[in-house]
Amino acid sequence: LSTVLSKSIKGINMSDSTDPFADKRFKSHEFSGADMTDAHFNGVDLSGAKFWAVLKDARFGDCNLQSAVFDDVNLGDSHFENVNLSHSKINNANLSGVSFSNLNLADAEISDANVEGMKINGVLVADLFAAYQRDNKG
Repeated sequence: LSTVLSKSIKGINMSDSTDPFADKRFKSHEFSGADMTDAHFNGVDLSGAKFWAVLKDARFGDCNLQSAVFDDVNLGDSHFENVNLSHSKINNANLSGVSFSNLNLADAEISDANVEGMKINGVLVADLFAAYQRDNKG
């Protein structure tokens, strides 16, 4: 597999025992223009990976995404559970309906993102922003 992946891998299941990517290491790979709708990543090392892709309805479980870059991506309705996103950058992304649970977000940055319906530990991010604004008036 080359460093840049730009084909459709819609519905790929990287946690399946018949997975063609047996070593589950995609450290520093670039996923450019790939349609990864409904892809499942379980126990995959994606540290330093760069995503310019469609990841709608994707599932990330027990993954290392440390220092990953998500730029101009659709992550709508995706799920992240037990994932290391430390030092990652998410820019110009659709995060609507995304759910996050048990994450490491240390030093991560999210900017220019649609967070409508996005939850962190079951709490709507819009509610967190509203509470922050309410508590920091004045």
